[in-house]
Amino acid sequence: MKFQVMLQILFRLLKKRKESAARMAKDFGVSERSIYRYAEELSIGGVPIDIIRGRKGGICLPDTFRLPSNFFTREEFAAAVNALSALYEQTGDEATKEALEKLLRQEKADSRDLALSGNILVDSGTWGDAYDFSDKLKCMEDATERRACLDLSYIDRNGAESRRTVEPHLLIYKQNIWYLYAWCRTRGDFRLFRVGRIRSARDTGERFERRPVDRANLPLKFNFENAELVHLRLAVERSALPDIEEWLGMDSVQISEEGIRAEADLPGGEILLSKLLGFGGRVRVLGPASLAADLQERARGMLRQYAQDGTGGDAKAGKGEQ
Repeated sequence: MKFQVMLQILFRLLKKRKESAARMAKDFGVSERSIYRYAEELSIGGVPIDIIRGRKGGICLPDTFRLPSNFFTREEFAAAVNALSALYEQTGDEATKEALEKLLRQEKADSRDLALSGNILVDSGTWGDAYDFSDKLKCMEDATERRACLDLSYIDRNGAESRRTVEPHLLIYKQNIWYLYAWCRTRGDFRLFRVGRIRSARDTGERFERRPVDRANLPLKFNFENAELVHLRLAVERSALPDIEEWLGMDSVQISEEGIRAEADLPGGEILLSKLLGFGGRVRVLGPASLAADLQERARGMLRQYAQDGTGGDAKAGKGEQ
């Protein structure tokens, strides 16, 4: 009984994305307390269920969630579809029909490319994360095209989580990072949301009228508008050339008999230091001297950190472990 109800909760949320505990308790013949307990067990099992308290609350499942591609093998999937089809023909049970329709929609969703606008293949997820980020991006694109309001759970750089309703207008790709440009009803203004920091997104069912957006004045310098530009000059090893060309652009690189040099005006600060450290010894900063000195000090600090126990690791980490 327990697992049957848990599956019913999962399929209901996969279809409607939001439902009240009271409604599910009535439909599934259990108490509201049991519904909350089963929802929590599903959450512990890896289903990103979100419980929102209050008058407009409910038990929610983000639109970015779908059943894993390996949830069924091909044979298991076909068997499940055939069994549910036969059961529905015999009983006419609406819950069975909902489960069957959901499985068929899932098959269609799994077969689509991870694409924007049908002809751009995008997989901006981390290694080992083949679908999560692309599914999230697809959700944002669909909401933008359909003018659908989204309920976002957003985590800022300080780790603070907030919930807000937004009207998505544009997807922006800058410096290898995706952003959602949306009207935030909480702030009463347009805001940029880093897609990677959106924990969950759910279509509220409400549609909005697009607001005027001046694309020429979009806040695309949001990361560096207060940063001082430095004139960077680099000596580049051959092995780093492709990465430097992709980072600074082909026009910023000069190849001669004296070697490979690159120049560009870039915002200084921590982001630039981190980027240069990522090249290791494959690039050398020729100027400005202050930047080279900062890199030297950073490298010395890293060396001291890893040389504390004389082995390059934490000597205490292995003590007492079996």
